[in-house]
Parts: sequence; C-alpha cells; structure tokens
Amino acid sequence: MTPILMLGAGRMGGALVAGWRAASAFAPAELIIRDPHPGPEAQAAAAAGARLNPPDAELGAARTVLLAVKPQVWREVAAEVAGKLAPDAVIVSIAAGVRAADIAEAFGGRPVARVMPTTAAAVRKGTASIYSADPAAAERAAALLSPVGAVVRLADEELMHAATAVSGSAPAYFYAFVEALEAAGHAAGLTEAASAELARSTMVGAAALLAESGQPPADLRRQVTSPGGTTQAALDVLMGEDGLGPLLRHAVAAAARRSRELGG
Repeated sequence: MTPILMLGAGRMGGALVAGWRAASAFAPAELIIRDPHPGPEAQAAAAAGARLNPPDAELGAARTVLLAVKPQVWREVAAEVAGKLAPDAVIVSIAAGVRAADIAEAFGGRPVARVMPTTAAAVRKGTASIYSADPAAAERAAALLSPVGAVVRLADEELMHAATAVSGSAPAYFYAFVEALEAAGHAAGLTEAASAELARSTMVGAAALLAESGQPPADLRRQVTSPGGTTQAALDVLMGEDGLGPLLRHAVAAAARRSRELGG
C-alpha cells in the first residue's frame, strides 16, 4: 500500500502524519507529500526522509493516494495529479461531503474509499468513519487509520453525512463545551486559571473513565448524580426541554446538512 501520496498536509493531514510517526506505522520514506504550504508535521516528516513536493514524475510511485484538501478545491487538485498516478493507485478521501462516485470519476475510475477522521489521530486517539463500495479500498483505508485510533465502517455512503456531524465535527463541540464551562466557572467567582484547570482536567478524566470503564454514559451520569443534589440541579437545566438533547440534535442536523451541500 506504500508509498502513500498525501495531497494536502494541513491540520488533518498533519495530524495523521504525527500519529503515524508516533505509532511507527509508516516510515517517513514511505510518504510523498504534496502541499504548497506544508505545515510543521509535513516539514518534520520531510526532514526525516519523506518526499515533500517532489517532481511530478515521482507521483506515479504512489500506491495509496490520500486526498486531504478542502472540499472546495478537491477537483482542481484531482485534475492536476490524476494523469500522473499509477493505474492501480487507490484513492482515500477525507474531503467532507464529496461523493465517492465523483472522486472516482475525477481520478480516472480508480477505486475510492471515503474517510472522516478526527485530529486526535495525532495522539493515536482518533476516530475514523469509513465507507467504500470496494472492499479492497475499504481495507486500504482501514490500514491507514487503524494505527491512529478507532475505525467504524459504514454500510451506506449516505451515512457519511451523519458520521461527519457526530464524529468528524464533534471535537469542536467538546472544545466549545469546555470553553463555555470555563467561562461559567469564572462567572461563578473562580479565577480564570482555576476555572480552566478544573474544567479541563475534569473533562479529560471523565472521558478517560468513559473509555476505560466501557459503561454507557447514562450509567456513569447516574453514578455521580445524587437525587436532589447539586449535580441534579445542573442536569435539570442541561437535560431540560431546551437543553443538550434538542440542542445537539439541531447541531448535528445542521452539520449533516452542510456536509450534503459541500458534496454538491
């Protein structure tokens, strides 16, 4: 499956490079990176032996092509490189909303897998949703993503919109929640530094317990909620008629709708 050609090495592509290096999944020499403005991870990989922006003639060596550019520019990038790739190259796309059939057409009918990863891949805690109508392409995508986190395979491409909304975009929801919790603690009288330390360390610990215990989040919630206590008072607000449940349904629906719009 190597060499791997990365078309784009921005925030998400860079996270994958960092995760692969941490996991010793692929040697830097197995990476070909094409990016007009490479980030620090791409530059570090190049210093370790990756080929950064090599001559076009070298692109034909790639056996796996990771399309990691913004959805708005993917067609332009595909047009630049499709004719330079090996006939048996497999395309793995992380472009949100862009249909596999459109990508396959732009890349000369080559097999395509769609992936929606998260930036926690940089610390080997990522999550990736995978869809492909081609079993071999799906395996190729899983081989790329499994060294840096969990992989969830989807049976229907239409589900990629929901997966994008629930997983691909969700780290931002979490960071926004922590940001708001920090601000609420400061408003309640804590110093900014104390509120930030309490909110961040508590959220990290709760997430670790959720991961390691294997218990449903509802069970963990009940375990720390005494009837009539302080936690219950807060949850009456958070889980009320206008609380987290309906708010997140609206948020996920909006993200999924935008994913469909990006796909044209």
